[in-house]
Amino acid sequence: MADTGPSAHGGDQSELHELRARVTSLEAGRSSPRHHARSVLATVLIVLGCLLAPLGIVSAWAADVVGDTDRYVETVAPLASKPHIQEAVANRVTGALMTRLDLSALLSDVAPQDRPRLEKALGKLGDSLEGAVRSFVHDKAREIAASDAFATIWTEANRKIHASVDKALTGSGGGAVQLDNDTVTLDLAPVVDLVKQRLVDEGMQVAKRIPEIHTDFVLVRSEDVGKVKTYVRVLQIAGNWLPVLAVVLVAGGVLLSQRRRRALITGALAVAATTGLLGIGLHVFRAIYLDALPASVDPDAAGEVYDTLTHLLHTMIRMAVALGVVVALAAWLSGPGRRAGLVRGLWTSGIGAARTTAGRAGLRTGPVGPFVRRFRAWIIRVLVAAALVVYLLWSHPTGWVVVGLALVLLLALAVVEFLGADTPDDAPSETTARTM
Repeated sequence: MADTGPSAHGGDQSELHELRARVTSLEAGRSSPRHHARSVLATVLIVLGCLLAPLGIVSAWAADVVGDTDRYVETVAPLASKPHIQEAVANRVTGALMTRLDLSALLSDVAPQDRPRLEKALGKLGDSLEGAVRSFVHDKAREIAASDAFATIWTEANRKIHASVDKALTGSGGGAVQLDNDTVTLDLAPVVDLVKQRLVDEGMQVAKRIPEIHTDFVLVRSEDVGKVKTYVRVLQIAGNWLPVLAVVLVAGGVLLSQRRRRALITGALAVAATTGLLGIGLHVFRAIYLDALPASVDPDAAGEVYDTLTHLLHTMIRMAVALGVVVALAAWLSGPGRRAGLVRGLWTSGIGAARTTAGRAGLRTGPVGPFVRRFRAWIIRVLVAAALVVYLLWSHPTGWVVVGLALVLLLALAVVEFLGADTPDDAPSETTARTM
């Protein structure tokens, strides 16, 4: 019979007093000035990390696009195939050539064998000689702009002048890309030469007399370029160190917090929110930038350039948002909350039911099951570490890469849970049990 005498009640009372003393000690420790200062420092670190996260993404973009020639060429090369860019280049080249063409000598300089073909081409384009010639020149310029030759010129020119782009965005100009009056321009002289040769081949011999023409194609134009180039230079120097610093600050704040899980969830969601605001800001700035362009700049082409140059930046933003949400979700699901426990319970019961069904169907894991049950914690750590290593080694991961890695890790954890289920593989069957 259990002992319910005074000694037993005295033991319960002593344990109760001891627990109360511990709670009082913990509450006193939490309210101490030292603990308060630690909490404040943790909050400051997390806030600074969240504020630096968008700047870190911009600095990584500046280091990649402005500082890396291969990345810059890979970024701008697709512009050569954009219809709005081709049309803008054709318009620019046509305008430059028309100012130098001698229309009065156009037909007199044509070779007799070429005159019928040229007259036929111009006759189809209208009654006005100037309008017909302009349309004819524009067609040839458009053909050149849509050709592989232009794509090659565009790509090779951007590779050769990357140093000039770097200078233009970081303080000085020179070469084919120059910074003049808050405008970054590209010289289209090689394209003009190709169009001139195409005109001569079509019988327009007067094009031979056109001297070398240097006409500019606007890549970026803004009254604030002079200010932005300073910021770009600073961010380029910061490079990939600024994102690392942001992560270190958030991690330091989480480690200093008393409620680390809650701090991790808050910090991850805050990073996702601040970087998401950067993405929204880029869309807003795009509209403002295009509205501020002068009438001489094609807004569609300028929009193509803006979208292309900021594509990698948008990719980094989506990656950071996805990573923040995934980390916060993982921290919440692994926590002691009631809803998180319910989700984990559904997860475990579902896998357990599948394991039981598989066992009834005759599926046996053999020695694998006991091994997984014994080293389950280590296996999970290895899987998480492997996913983290893959993410860190992935060159320019996207948001879909983050989501994909999370799903693959989730699948791997499901397999571990399935193999390590408590249902014994060697349980005797119903028939065996009856014969024993």
